[in-house]
Amino acid sequence: MRRGACPLVAAVLVSGCGLTSGSPMADAVRPGAVGAGEPLKGAHLTVTSKEFTEQLILGAIMGIAFQAAGADVLDRTGIQGSIGAREAVKGGSADAMYEYTGTAWITYQGNSHPIPDPEQQWQAVRNADLKNGLTWLPPAQLNNTYALAMNQATFKKYGTRTLSQVAALAKKDPGAVTLCVESEFANRADGLPGLEKAYGMSVPAKNVTQMDTGIIYTQVAKGKCTYGEVFTTDGRIRSMNLAVMEDDRKFFPNYNAAPVINTKVLQKWPAIASVIEPVTKKLDNTVAQTLNGKVDVDGQDPHQVALDWMKQEGFVK
Repeated sequence: MRRGACPLVAAVLVSGCGLTSGSPMADAVRPGAVGAGEPLKGAHLTVTSKEFTEQLILGAIMGIAFQAAGADVLDRTGIQGSIGAREAVKGGSADAMYEYTGTAWITYQGNSHPIPDPEQQWQAVRNADLKNGLTWLPPAQLNNTYALAMNQATFKKYGTRTLSQVAALAKKDPGAVTLCVESEFANRADGLPGLEKAYGMSVPAKNVTQMDTGIIYTQVAKGKCTYGEVFTTDGRIRSMNLAVMEDDRKFFPNYNAAPVINTKVLQKWPAIASVIEPVTKKLDNTVAQTLNGKVDVDGQDPHQVALDWMKQEGFVK
């Protein structure tokens, strides 16, 4: 996704539990709803991810599914930076990962305008990446994109549910709309400047405070700013009971997570697609918020969170 650094708790857990590059996954899982007949038996697959919490969980989920289907899995999750994991799959030093459609379309493929329909966005990304030796499998509903959120007390006071209503409030009562945002969001075309243009909204500079991501959530929860920039799958949304504004004009790009497989590997092991498909279908923002919260809020290990969820859903035994 757009973030380049994982939360501190995740970084500590990764180094503490041995999820280092090249570690074998050894979860001793058996087929449940996925992996019947062990169609990947004999396969040696390397799974990778970026280094922030959600990616660590998604990488573990993928690896656990492959293990249940009989594969020997090497864990290379937690690669620093946005492009490293993708390049690993593209170059063949890794075989598979979960990536975000918006990241590929804008950051890797160089497009400036996102496609509003998530299915069309995925299809366009898939078509463009085939020439790069990468195959995108069907996406999840999980959409880790930008949003504005407020605490429940402020929500009761103003009652806004959509970004159009936020824009109307800013026009009616300019002092009511104060924003806590990252510096990047404050200056990006797909951030605040574009948002204001798309919704016909003007927020005075004195009403915009720039700060680090983690601080935004606590400041919003305390009511220090009316609205804060959040990521829609962040576990702190649920733990802090924040109200998320609907992007009713579909301004923000879609960042749906989807499995990306090295095409040559997929051709050799086509069962990868059927193994991971039911798992991907189950992933949505509610699931992501819950799993991310177990790591970022409760301090649990991301791999264990992934394993517990796979067992809970009956995907593996």
